[in-house]
Amino acid sequence: MFDLRRLRLLHELSLRGTLAAVAEALSYSPSTISQQLSLLEREAGVPLLEPDGRRLRLTAQGAALAAHAGRMLAADEAARAELERLRPSLAPVRVAVMQSAAHGLLPRALDALAESEPQLRVEVAELAPEEGLFEVAARGFDLAVAEQYPGHTREHLDGIERSLLGRDAIRLAVARDDPAANLGDLRERAWVMEPVGTAARQWATQQCRAAGFEPDVRFEMADLTAHVRLVASGHAVSLIPDLVFAGDRPPVQLVDLPGEPRREVFTAVRRGTADRPGVRAVRAALQVAYDRGDG
Repeated sequence: MFDLRRLRLLHELSLRGTLAAVAEALSYSPSTISQQLSLLEREAGVPLLEPDGRRLRLTAQGAALAAHAGRMLAADEAARAELERLRPSLAPVRVAVMQSAAHGLLPRALDALAESEPQLRVEVAELAPEEGLFEVAARGFDLAVAEQYPGHTREHLDGIERSLLGRDAIRLAVARDDPAANLGDLRERAWVMEPVGTAARQWATQQCRAAGFEPDVRFEMADLTAHVRLVASGHAVSLIPDLVFAGDRPPVQLVDLPGEPRREVFTAVRRGTADRPGVRAVRAALQVAYDRGDG
């Protein structure tokens, strides 16, 4: 019989690419992981890894076993979820949340959970959507809150189930006394945008180009509250989703864009854990939080 813990190491290696990345994610030493994978090779009776320069890569047999490992781990999670439903206590839920949801949803969701499941332990880390979705697939977290901008679809990872929380309006943000009425009025202005490579940055840049200019991005920041402060102080303009303001009165002037674009905000979990009572409770609380903020 295969050792499930060793199978997880092989599966993690297939996802993360290096022993060092697996070691960091699981808080093991690389030598421990290497030793456990060697034992797994003995169990399998075939070579699972081979040198690739200074790194290791999966052999064809290793890749096949890693794929089976993913299915075995999903079955293990489904069994644990079934057992959790049959006992009164709830296992902790680990949540990866994007920054705007951390501001706009998390406090209200925790309030809802304090009423519905006061004994449930929720552990939260702020991660970019791309990283959060990957970590759910890699079993680093149980649930991710992520987004998808108009025209920028995200990869559908194997074994991951999504549920739409809502559609979040994206508007042009300028200082309250700014006379700008549309994107075209801002071709000479300083912009603050998220880092290059993010879906938000790609989308915002495309909106400016569609308006006939290349944005002068002087400030590049992942922190959307910093965007708001730069805009409010008159040092920059930006495109900001409503969720950032958490239902409060914005300290900036918001201007609707043509077509009133909206991004999709969703939760993502592994199918094997979707029925865990704790995961269901967190998803329900996030939906309550989104609906209250939207209303």
